[in-house]
Amino acid sequence: MCDTDQLVFWGTGDAMGVPRVYCRCAVCEEAREQGLNRRLRSSVWVRGKQGEFLIDCGPDWRSQMEQAGKTFIQDIVITHAHFDHIGGLPEWADACRWLERKGRLYAPQEVIDIILRQYPWLDRNLELLPVDQGFTLAGWDIKGWKVNHGKNGYSYAYKLSKPDYTWVYCSDSIGLPEDQKQPLHGLDLLVLGTSFYKEEAEYSGRSVYDMTEALELIAEVKPGRTIFTHMSHDVDLRRDYGLPAGIALAESGYTADLI
Repeated sequence: MCDTDQLVFWGTGDAMGVPRVYCRCAVCEEAREQGLNRRLRSSVWVRGKQGEFLIDCGPDWRSQMEQAGKTFIQDIVITHAHFDHIGGLPEWADACRWLERKGRLYAPQEVIDIILRQYPWLDRNLELLPVDQGFTLAGWDIKGWKVNHGKNGYSYAYKLSKPDYTWVYCSDSIGLPEDQKQPLHGLDLLVLGTSFYKEEAEYSGRSVYDMTEALELIAEVKPGRTIFTHMSHDVDLRRDYGLPAGIALAESGYTADLI
């Protein structure tokens, strides 16, 4: 465990990751050759003196664990039951089986119900814990709430609080109505999914904020700082997007102190 609470970005990509296997755009080619833009599916590792946990367990979970030099993780929080956020659950459950240790999965009950329909054997090796009333993990008081995920339905965002620090992880959302924005006001840190800089697709078919829309949201809720994640191959980390002070793009492995 580390001396201070930290947030480590294990994955910063959208549902397809970067590079996309079929694509030869400049960002995907750079990701293949040099790797600055290489992005596994979105997941973060929260660690500190009081423990550790992951948020989301996508199909790149095994690679992410190996890159971090880890063989086991006890606790994982799930935002929603889309494949890029739960595709690694069978491998996690299998690791628990072989190590004879039971993992703990935290999610709202409706998300757990969907997960069990897809992977009905998971509860043999994982304890599935509903968190609709909030929960505490590694010293953080955590509350989730449903957020609009556009054409893809819904996701959950999580607000994590300690007496001297509050932050939100909201990887998959768009066009939040007022009641869903309310928990974002006055944060020390907002981690927000922005799949494109400026997405040109028809709005009705979209599911995640782009950066131009996110900047409007940030101007309204005024977090102390913001980190963008869940980025597609439209986003080039070599480019200067002229973002305001206090806003950063998450690179793979990027570590933020939660102080």
